[in-house]
Amino acid sequence: MPTSPFILDLRKKIGHAPLWLSGVTGYIEDAQGRVLLGQRSDTREWAMIYGVNEPGEEPAVTVAREAKEEAGIDVIVTDLVAVKSSTRMVRYDNGDQAMYMDHLFLCTLDPQGNGVPFVGDEESLAVGWFALDSLPKPLAATTVERMTYVAEYRRRAKGGNRRALFSFDAHMV
Repeated sequence: MPTSPFILDLRKKIGHAPLWLSGVTGYIEDAQGRVLLGQRSDTREWAMIYGVNEPGEEPAVTVAREAKEEAGIDVIVTDLVAVKSSTRMVRYDNGDQAMYMDHLFLCTLDPQGNGVPFVGDEESLAVGWFALDSLPKPLAATTVERMTYVAEYRRRAKGGNRRALFSFDAHMV
C-alpha cells in the first residue's frame, strides 16, 4: 500500500515537517534459508520487507501485513531481533521528512499460506528469494545494516541469549 491514510491526514496539518514513526522490518526466510527481498520502485534498491505501523497495530501484525501486501506471502513472526532508532532524518522527494523507530523481526513462511512471492503493490518492481551468498545489487543500506543485526542475534541465540538487540546509554537518561 502507498502512504497510509493516517500519515496523509497528518501531512495535511503539518506539511513536510518531521514525523517520528514506528516501523517494522521482516527478515523473512524460506525453508532453504533464502531471504525475501523486494526491489523498491522509489529507489530501485533491493530491501527487506518493511513498513509503518497503523495506529494501534501491533508491530508483529504490521510485518505480517506488509509481507502480504508487498510480496503476497503469508508469514509467521518468530523472533524480535532488534529495536533501533534511526539516527538520520529521511527526506523524501516530495519534501516530507521522517525518522523511524524500527522493530526488526525474524519470520518464516506460514505452511498454511502462500509462499510464492509476487509484486503485490506499486512499492515494488520485483520480489524474490535470494541466497545470502548471491544477494542482488544494489542493496539498501538499511537492509545491509539489519542483516548484520540478524547475524548478531543468531550468534547470541546459539549461546542461549534470545533477547532483542537494542542500544542503551545510561548517560543519556
